[in-house]
Amino acid sequence: MDITTMKKILLVLTSQDTLGETGEPTGYNVAEASHPWKVFRDAGYFVDFASIEGGRPPRDEVQEEDPVQVEFTQDETAKASLYNTPKVSVVDPAQYDAVYLVGGHGTMWDFTGSAALQKLVAAVYDAGGIVGAVCHGPSGLVDVELSNGVRLLSGRKVAAFTNAEEEAVGKRHAVPYLLQDRLEEQGATVKAAENWEENVQVDERLVTGQNPQSAAGVAKEMTKLLTEVVREQKAEEEQAAQALREEHDAEKAEGEDERE
Repeated sequence: MDITTMKKILLVLTSQDTLGETGEPTGYNVAEASHPWKVFRDAGYFVDFASIEGGRPPRDEVQEEDPVQVEFTQDETAKASLYNTPKVSVVDPAQYDAVYLVGGHGTMWDFTGSAALQKLVAAVYDAGGIVGAVCHGPSGLVDVELSNGVRLLSGRKVAAFTNAEEEAVGKRHAVPYLLQDRLEEQGATVKAAENWEENVQVDERLVTGQNPQSAAGVAKEMTKLLTEVVREQKAEEEQAAQALREEHDAEKAEGEDERE
C-alpha cells in the first residue's frame, strides 16, 4: 500500500433490507454514509463503495432537511458507484488506505459473521491502514483477527450504538444481539456518552463513533491519522534519500582520493 499515491477509502455498506423477522425495512444509514463521504472527498480522497452481497445496497430514509444527505443522494458519481457495488469478497484490500464501516440496523445481520468482511478489515489494518466504523458499523469488527492472532477489538477503547440508544429507538428486541454487549464480550471497553451525543474514540489506527451524530467526527479523525501516516512516510523517504546522497558523496570523495 502506497499511501502517498493512492489516497483511497472504501465505505462498506449492509445488504440487509429488513429488520429480521419484523419485516420492517432497513439498510445503511444515509447520514452515516453521506457525512463521512463529504469529509473524505473534501480532504482529497477517492471514495469507493462495497457491500456484503454486492449490487445496489438498501438504504434508510433520507432526511431531506440535511443538505449533505441530499447532496450525497444526488451526486452523479456516488449514484453510479452505489448502483452496482462490488461484493466485499472480491475487493482487493491492498487498494485502500482506509476502510470505513457505515452503520444502519441492517449491519447487525450481515456484517457480523461475514468472513469476507473480517478478512478485508484485518488486511487493511495489518498493512498499516486506518479502520473506522460508526453506530452499528462496529458490528463488522466482531471476530476480526489480525495476523498476529489477536482480535482487533481486544483491549480496545471503542464507541458504538449503546444499549440505551437501542432501547430508546425501540429495537432492543428486534436486533439479533446488543452491540454494546457483544463488543465488551470481545474484550473492548465501550465508552458511552448520553443518547445522541457525539462520541468518537480513537485507539491507535481504529476510530469508532457512537451514533449518526458521530459520523463526520469519525471521518475527520481518520483523515488526521492518514495525514500523520503520510508525514511519517515522507520523512522516512527523505531520510532514505539523504542517506543515499551521503553514501554517494562518500564514494565520490573516496574515488577522488584514490586518483590523487
